[in-house]
Amino acid sequence: MKQLCDDLKKLGIKKGDTILVHSSLKSLGPVEGGAETVIQSLLEVIGEDGTLFFPAFSFRTVNANNPVFDVKNSPSCVGALPEYFRTRPGTIRSVHPTHSLCGIGKKAKMILSENYKDTTPCGEYSPFRKLRTEGDWILFIGCTVAPNTTMHAVEELSMPPYLLGDTVDYKIINEDGSESAMSVRSHNFAATGYAQRYIRLKDMLTPEELHCGNVLQAECYLMKISAVWEKGFAAMQTNPFHFVEKM
Repeated sequence: MKQLCDDLKKLGIKKGDTILVHSSLKSLGPVEGGAETVIQSLLEVIGEDGTLFFPAFSFRTVNANNPVFDVKNSPSCVGALPEYFRTRPGTIRSVHPTHSLCGIGKKAKMILSENYKDTTPCGEYSPFRKLRTEGDWILFIGCTVAPNTTMHAVEELSMPPYLLGDTVDYKIINEDGSESAMSVRSHNFAATGYAQRYIRLKDMLTPEELHCGNVLQAECYLMKISAVWEKGFAAMQTNPFHFVEKM
């Protein structure tokens, strides 16, 4: 755990930070204690005033073919570390059928609490939009910078023609067992024939906005959230197709 903490600090994470993590657990190599050790290390580095988020996306199992989202039980589909974090005591999950986030820490409740109001995957009330002003860093552990879901929120602010598809009506089973409903449009990349190329953002950021280094055996990147929004949005205002290409 000490080496994990030291590597995370060297990368640039500090006490009080609010971070969103995209990850490949296996990229770290052997970790005694596995996912729990990784989570404990992250929490140790950000401290009591920090906040930790992982995606808890469920779009592979919750979709038009199965339009039921159970906040407590619908599994995430973005890797072992996010799924472990989702089920860890103390973690809270936002209410969104396909693009929920899980979090723990000082800002978690505030950032996650209004996601149920959204009608798109990463809309006005989503944690991604709130992290624009409330977040510090996106940490990519061993997965390059390609799976940058924050860019979906940037896209939704720009609203390019390839982005959104049909609306799906979902049944929501809330944490307390009560039921509600959400109508949410899907992302439409496959139907419109575009592939995401968010890795292009990497070359637009300064060394202060993008830190690179190893955490154990994983090649990691630490990306400033405010820079993602500023430079990503500016690029899309110039060219709405800047971060996609035709398949």
